[in-house]
Amino acid sequence: MKTVGIICEYNPFHPGHTGHIERTRAALGFDSAVVCVMSGNFVQRGDIAVFNKYARAEAAALCGADLVVELPSPYALSSAEGFASAGIYILDKLGICDFISFGSEAGDIAALKEVSEAIVTEEANTIMKEGLGSGLPYAAAQQNAADAVLGARSHVLRSPNNLLGIEYLKAIAAQGSMLRPMTVKRIGGAHDGDMGYSASAIRAKLLLGERPEKLVPRDASDVYAREIVQGRGPNSMKSYELAMMSRLRAMKDFSWLAGVSEGLDNRLLRYTEFEPTIAKILESVKTKRYAMSRIRRMLICACLGISAADTLAPPSYIKVLAMNRTGMKMLKHARKKTALPIITKPATVKKIAGTAAAMFAKEVAATDFYVLAYRNENDRCGGQEWRETPRIVEDGNRNIECV
Repeated sequence: MKTVGIICEYNPFHPGHTGHIERTRAALGFDSAVVCVMSGNFVQRGDIAVFNKYARAEAAALCGADLVVELPSPYALSSAEGFASAGIYILDKLGICDFISFGSEAGDIAALKEVSEAIVTEEANTIMKEGLGSGLPYAAAQQNAADAVLGARSHVLRSPNNLLGIEYLKAIAAQGSMLRPMTVKRIGGAHDGDMGYSASAIRAKLLLGERPEKLVPRDASDVYAREIVQGRGPNSMKSYELAMMSRLRAMKDFSWLAGVSEGLDNRLLRYTEFEPTIAKILESVKTKRYAMSRIRRMLICACLGISAADTLAPPSYIKVLAMNRTGMKMLKHARKKTALPIITKPATVKKIAGTAAAMFAKEVAATDFYVLAYRNENDRCGGQEWRETPRIVEDGNRNIECV
């Protein structure tokens, strides 16, 4: 049986994700096992997940994934390069994955590999440094370098999923990973027939009160409907505005954040002290050089106490969020392969120390912040990261003892 990894956010899981998993299995064999490395309660675009990580992982396990593990918040809130690098590292260190599959607009692994190899050459690095020095945003500087080295063939960098796929390929090469990459061509945009609405469109509709069964696969909609009834979603940055504003206004220094340069920390300080909403802070801090998603990530990291130092080393543990029977067997195999601690139960956490313990403490704090938007006060209790265990699914049944 072949095992394939997918790095994802599933925010939320939708028909396009089902299509990706099905087409990946069609290429590798329908008995292939799927391992997902999924962002937790905070996501790479610089936002708060619409539903909590356990609900999203459960939905994924009901809709085709066999094993879902967490991409810790410091890496989920990193640049595309940091996000991809950490995801590849976890898949590689699990020791059970043969392939990684990702969606791309190009659908052509050879074209993506060509660009991934070209933009790390000495020539490309020199051009990038010159562009960054002249004030270009990172993406524009990288595109200029690719244009110079590859000419018209660099056009694949202009599509967001191609760009992320290229970061996966760069990470595989940099880490010496034996993962074999494959890509599935993405179809459609905000709405495209059988593929349904995009994740961003679904989030918007959920936040307006539309029922999830009209938007996502049935098994996923059952999970999300339960979360809505129990007051644990849908969530957005707006849900946390007062909590965020309180923390941001108490800060007198932002220089410790990742990605802060050229006085950006001073702009953050100036506008968080004055502006009345998160939206107005973002609007005021934004410049042509910095993407809005980068500023959004900085604000969330500031609220969570996530610093530049938190991602200097790769992930130091693997936390399981959900699995089915196949995933349980895979996990047993992974325990024999990996040198990283695998966390399934709170008791497991007590055995970790050093960097892993420090990273888990960051995740505890991140979850404590996330639950503040829940409607029922008992659901807002602190320390939930210490008490939650993986969601185990089998034909919709979660009542199976965790391994």
